[in-house]
Amino acid sequence: MASLKLKEWCSLQRKMTTNQPRWGIISGLRLCALLMSLVMATITTGCGSNAPASSATSQIETATTSPTPTARVEVEQQPISGGPVLLRSGINVRKITNVPGESIKLARNPVDGQVYMLNLKSGLYQVDLTTSRLVKRAATNEIVGKATPAGMAFAPDGTLFIVANQKVGPNETQALIRKGQAGSNGDFAWVDFASTAPYPMSNTYFDHLFNGIVVSTDGKWVIVSSGSRTDHGEVQSNDGAFPETREVALTAKIFRLPAREQDLTLPNDEAALRATGMIFAEGTRNAYDLEFAPNGDLFAVDNGPDADYPDELNWIRPGQHYGFPWRFGEHDNPQQFADYDSNQDKRLSSDFAAVQAKTYHNDPSFPKPPAAFVSPVANLGPAAALYIDDAGKEQNAAAEGKPLYSFTPHRSPLGLVFPAHSKMPADLQSTADGLSAFILSWGAAGGSLSDQGRDLLHLQLRKQGNNYESVTTVMTRQFKNPIDAVMIENRLYVLEYGDGTAIWELTFE
Repeated sequence: MASLKLKEWCSLQRKMTTNQPRWGIISGLRLCALLMSLVMATITTGCGSNAPASSATSQIETATTSPTPTARVEVEQQPISGGPVLLRSGINVRKITNVPGESIKLARNPVDGQVYMLNLKSGLYQVDLTTSRLVKRAATNEIVGKATPAGMAFAPDGTLFIVANQKVGPNETQALIRKGQAGSNGDFAWVDFASTAPYPMSNTYFDHLFNGIVVSTDGKWVIVSSGSRTDHGEVQSNDGAFPETREVALTAKIFRLPAREQDLTLPNDEAALRATGMIFAEGTRNAYDLEFAPNGDLFAVDNGPDADYPDELNWIRPGQHYGFPWRFGEHDNPQQFADYDSNQDKRLSSDFAAVQAKTYHNDPSFPKPPAAFVSPVANLGPAAALYIDDAGKEQNAAAEGKPLYSFTPHRSPLGLVFPAHSKMPADLQSTADGLSAFILSWGAAGGSLSDQGRDLLHLQLRKQGNNYESVTTVMTRQFKNPIDAVMIENRLYVLEYGDGTAIWELTFE
């Protein structure tokens, strides 16, 4: 599975919904086509006047004024063979347990504090962090029938939402969202929360499907991401089944749904979706992971295309457009311009599926951009700031003293969390004018860049104008395709994907 790209999580998801060849797991995550197949809609006080109110402070466990930061020593040590390499003092690592292959999500129930893990094939597990046991709570077919799960999130009252995808006929797909309440024995009772109308698949690695999901901090809204069905907005007709079709109404968007409802239906109709108010934001390619910060702002990671353009971290606000497929980072998609010649494009690497399929080409009918776009978070480095220039050469934006919007191409970011506890070291806490965050990188499955990810980054986020910028540093490296994380006080739990992988506990002191 190491060859799969999180950015094509869609691929991963396609695997879930069809008998076709296995997608590149997160690459779609190319998390292909989180997962090879990678955070959304409602948001909170920081998201604008149309956003639902939220009680963001309820997620802060006991944040306090930070003491003066203690200088940290840079180290490089691997305390456990086969485990992560630690790159600063004051981090302790413990292996919680081995996990079955294709485990994709971790989530913590805010009511009882228990941590749960979602596996594509076998279902939902409770993770006993003390005894290192995995207790199965529901099989996949009990939760979503024949669909393949893709994401999960708890509401403040302990309701668990799980999003999945299933193939409909030979050429269409459908998203399902189920919600469950745990009984006294720990098992869940499931009901239908929402589903989409069937909509066209491309039957490529770029069917990213529905995946990232989060619940607003006031519990009123479920926010869910639907990835693109194309790599970069090209025509994907599915061998003529859908002539001249690029994106459709249900793709490349973030939706907002009322959490207390049941049996909601999302039509594959742009006007109808807008009339219901379900569309929260647009122009996201594959926002596999969504997360609210302690101040109520909603963030999403997004995986870039099969070309050397940055992966993104976006501050998601209602009614905004984040650029796909017309922008990647701060770069215009060149295929929208009449003089584009893919033979001269130095950002195309021959080992990527879209390049091999020759979907980068002169495209006179490429649609005109619909609106102004919101830029991704600016990464000031020093980490994850490599890029490919117009001549095809690797460069370092941080060393050049300029921002990258947001991360080195093909790292496939996901597993976004915001530490907010007084036990955290002072230099890893939020400040009066900024946020502290951790983000994982699934890792590159191709390309020529020397930064291949598979690590844990720390982001010190600060508002600058109408957006955020980040000082980004590497905390650990050498995870095995890390895919999700949960933060409890000063302990970070990291889930890896694939055979022979584990859940790791990192304690910051």
